[in-house]
Amino acid sequence: MANLWKAFMASPFVLGAVLSSSAVAAETVSVDALSNSDSIQLAQVTSVSELSDVLPSDWAYTALQRLVEEYGCLEGYPDRSYRGNRAMTRYEFAAGLNACLDVIVQLIGPDGSSELETIKRLQEEFAAELATIRGRVDTLEADVAELEANQFSTTTKLKGQLDAHLVVPFDTDVQVDTDADGIVDTDADEVTFQYRTRLNLDTSFTGEDRLRTRLQFGDNTNALGGVPGGFAAAGAGGINDVRIDDVYYSFPIGSRVSGIIAANSIVSDDFVTSTIVPFDGPSVGDYGGPQFYDQLGIGGGGFAAGFNVALTENLILDAGYSTGSGQDASVGIFDEYEYIVQLNYLSDGIIDAAITYMDGESAGADEAIIAGLLSLDFGGFELGGYYADQDGDDSYQFGAALPGLLGDGVGIYYAQDFADNETIEGYMSAKINKYWTLTPSVIYGNPDGGDNDSLYGVIRSRFKF
Repeated sequence: MANLWKAFMASPFVLGAVLSSSAVAAETVSVDALSNSDSIQLAQVTSVSELSDVLPSDWAYTALQRLVEEYGCLEGYPDRSYRGNRAMTRYEFAAGLNACLDVIVQLIGPDGSSELETIKRLQEEFAAELATIRGRVDTLEADVAELEANQFSTTTKLKGQLDAHLVVPFDTDVQVDTDADGIVDTDADEVTFQYRTRLNLDTSFTGEDRLRTRLQFGDNTNALGGVPGGFAAAGAGGINDVRIDDVYYSFPIGSRVSGIIAANSIVSDDFVTSTIVPFDGPSVGDYGGPQFYDQLGIGGGGFAAGFNVALTENLILDAGYSTGSGQDASVGIFDEYEYIVQLNYLSDGIIDAAITYMDGESAGADEAIIAGLLSLDFGGFELGGYYADQDGDDSYQFGAALPGLLGDGVGIYYAQDFADNETIEGYMSAKINKYWTLTPSVIYGNPDGGDNDSLYGVIRSRFKF
């Protein structure tokens, strides 16, 4: 019975390898070449290494090796070549098939007729199961055909992210102006709910590039009125108004350079390979990311362009230029602008670091910014932060994080911007499943560095698809 199953498994494998090799070769050989079939005597080989034009890197090497060394039914040409890329004549097919059938007969043995009857009996016994499998395959083929016929696009994918925030003020000094005469008479201390949704249409023409158009909508009223910067995932524009937030095309230029050209919303940290600090992304508050990237606030209103260059495996240079009103003919792309240059050292070891220079020009006075960023990874425990200077005013951040804990990590940081506004946040970002991340957070804010401080509890629910 063992010989039976060896033969049963060998025969489709052998015939499949022979037929697939001939089919591939036939795609590149003309009809005239097929008709010119001189009589050539084939030679039996006992090891695939005897074939001079077959290399271990060839895609069918393993199949040829098994045909030669396990089944002994592969023949080459008298000059010990296999010529795997040429078409196979009908005579050659017959010779190869005959050799393989001889092996099958030997495996079956003299009582082969009874074993063939066993195979027939097994086919009849499992006919229902085979029919069920055949039906499932037919259904899958039909489903695949329907998906291919009705898919949204062969080049574009839809990706989305929803961030919803439940906010509980523990202690706030924020008030809201509710009267037309400018009298402030309402404390902003009620429980609130705020959201933002992004839908990204990502198109790739080569598999390595990306054309992105982003739609964004949400509540632009900031429920974290007492925290500088507000939410990291804050809405913009009118309440529930859909707006275009990103339009850009990123693409590789060779193996070490990538470029980006944009028409909307690309500025500062959108150009950099890494913002270095471990809080940027998991944090609920906006100051979890380096605040100085947003300080100039000039670009993002029109044309932008940048590039990234991998100088070495660990050293990367980023550069970007963004205009404030690039679509306005009275301003153009060279009148109001900001630019950034950042040199990154990114390693698989302890240290990730970067040096940043930013400057710009607009109707107001905009001083240059010089900053340094640092993250120290001690095997799952990270210390990180930055320091930035703008004409003698400084901004900085420092903190600690456990990035791998509970999925997206736990962290705490302190940040102060150029105007001495302060933020402290502790967060715990737990990955519920591959689509849903839940992040409870406690955030302290001191907008003016004085006594007007506020304390909030926030639960952010993030869905990505």
